[in-house]
Amino acid sequence: MTAPILVTGGTGALGRLVVPRLRDTGSNVRVLSRSARERELGIEFVAADLATGEGVDAAVEGVETIVHLAGSAKGDEVKAQRLVEAASRVGVRHIVYISVVGADRIPVTSAIDRMMFGYFASKRAAEQIIADSGIPWTTLRATQFHTLTLTTAEQMAKLPVVPVPSGFKFQPIDPAEVADRLVELALGPPAGFVPEMAGAKIYEMSELVRSYLRASGKRRLLMPVRMPGNAAAAFRAGANLDPERAVGRRTWEEFLTEHVGAPSDREFVPVQQ
Repeated sequence: MTAPILVTGGTGALGRLVVPRLRDTGSNVRVLSRSARERELGIEFVAADLATGEGVDAAVEGVETIVHLAGSAKGDEVKAQRLVEAASRVGVRHIVYISVVGADRIPVTSAIDRMMFGYFASKRAAEQIIADSGIPWTTLRATQFHTLTLTTAEQMAKLPVVPVPSGFKFQPIDPAEVADRLVELALGPPAGFVPEMAGAKIYEMSELVRSYLRASGKRRLLMPVRMPGNAAAAFRAGANLDPERAVGRRTWEEFLTEHVGAPSDREFVPVQQ
């Protein structure tokens, strides 16, 4: 039997797409989860906590390839450190990591930056930990997923007046397309930083919110807000975008129609600064 491929974050939004794709290639798949679960066809679940290190040694035992998807708003560097320490002890041959476009270009230098954009600094720190681990590695940076964009719009639309950071643009991509690429990378040789993946189109944040409001039939006022700090300035300059790697095929509009519905004829009036 071939060595299992370990997937951290395998029960998360991206992991739920990657795991069955790996299984369908005929690979043995082991999922690191914070809670124990019964084995499914071709998938083994191992309880471990990357934040504390508990159970991680057992999770990596007998593994040659790790697909590291476990992430959160902060603490990615701690999880990466726990993982590479355990992986080094058992001779793992390849770590595949998912990061974010702009991790190396969004400066997080102040308390305001850390509060709003600490995720980028955490991702960058995790990239460096993996690259310096001595374990062969591959890192893929992707732009924001359609699913995260939708969740953000849904949360913002709960307010009667929606504050929208002025000048912010996004290039959302379908997570299924990223999952396909991660499976390719996991089955291939270590490649270091590989070409980024970005969505087909770039949108003003206000466009994304407006399209969600139309599709959901909601009426809200939009209030442009200029965000302070160096990280926000980098966002306004497009540091989170990669127009030259607009490889995404499924558009935001297609995703939105499937998950929310076709746009309605309702209109809303943005508040001017």
